Amino acid sequence: MTALATAPFPWTDVWGQDAAVQTLRQAAADPASLSHAWLITGPPGSGRSTLAYAFAAALIADRPDDEATMRQVLARTHPDVTALRTDKVIITIAEARALVERSYFAPSAGRYRVIVVEDADRMVERTSNVLLKALEEPPEKTVWVLCAPSEADLLPTIRSRVRPLRLREPDVDDVARLIAARTGVDPEIAEQAARHAQRHIGMAQRLATDDDARLRRDDTLRAVLGVRGVSTAVEVAGKIIQAATDDAKALSAERDAAERAALLRTVGIAEGQAVPPALRAQVSALEDDQRKRATRSLRDGIDRVLTDLQSLYRDVVMLQFGRGDQLINRELRDDLDRIAEAWPVERTIVVLDAVADTRQSLERNVAPLLAVESLLVTVSSGRTP
Repeated sequence: MTALATAPFPWTDVWGQDAAVQTLRQAAADPASLSHAWLITGPPGSGRSTLAYAFAAALIADRPDDEATMRQVLARTHPDVTALRTDKVIITIAEARALVERSYFAPSAGRYRVIVVEDADRMVERTSNVLLKALEEPPEKTVWVLCAPSEADLLPTIRSRVRPLRLREPDVDDVARLIAARTGVDPEIAEQAARHAQRHIGMAQRLATDDDARLRRDDTLRAVLGVRGVSTAVEVAGKIIQAATDDAKALSAERDAAERAALLRTVGIAEGQAVPPALRAQVSALEDDQRKRATRSLRDGIDRVLTDLQSLYRDVVMLQFGRGDQLINRELRDDLDRIAEAWPVERTIVVLDAVADTRQSLERNVAPLLAVESLLVTVSSGRTP
């Protein structure tokens, strides 16, 4: 059993990564063991970003008990931490250049300047090349911390300039205990959420605390199980895209409004007052960023559905090989048994490959509806269209 929190502040929110915490605590305390560029990798939900900011807090604070400074860093308000977390499809060259420029500033208040890139896997090759020299020869008091699902998600030239730190993947029971402790939900709901989220802590917490999210997931999987031909494939694909669209809008609407209100307050415009022409460019830039984020949110929502479908047909394969004790979707056991008996293993593998291909297609900007329709036609026929 993994302890929920054993390390002192600012590491208390880093859960289940004792070895990684020990490595970074030592690096923060001993300049001789500190590399000036790090790559923290691990599966979604493993706590990459949480660990990165805890490390930044420990680096910037003057003393191990300088909790006020650490809280500033964790809140992303300290002048010596620069963070890039994009909700857009890719990190742009302009954003990378701004980071590099910032990295050459001396620390203004803390021991180090720390540059955190949460989504380093969203850099295309040209953008990655902007960072190369800064990673290879950073100023003495600057530390880069990149986060990505795996080392393979970054160029070899980037990987050769960073010190890698791989996070462990928690067990379902570990995640369930954490979610139950954090939220107070029933342990059975926490276990189901951890299992359905495939140990992704953030998604597990959402499923555990959001009845609608659990219902949408269940409805989607049952609808896919009911696909019988092209017509139902098209119908269900439309419902999946509409549900993902509605979910993305719900998640972003409140945040968009808050960002717009904050911008208007900053420039001294009262609520309801017309935006002067001189400030319209700033508002337009914000709205453009929000539209790009909405596109990313929709794709992320569809990708979550595809991840759920992957788990569904992974369960079918497990049953076909006699491993029914490790199912993700135990609540659908009757349907899974039916498919496992009716399909040859080869057909299930074709469907799993089609799900993986669909996820890649969405990253290449293929129209989501067409991609999901094509996938469900494959599900219904066992043949790639």
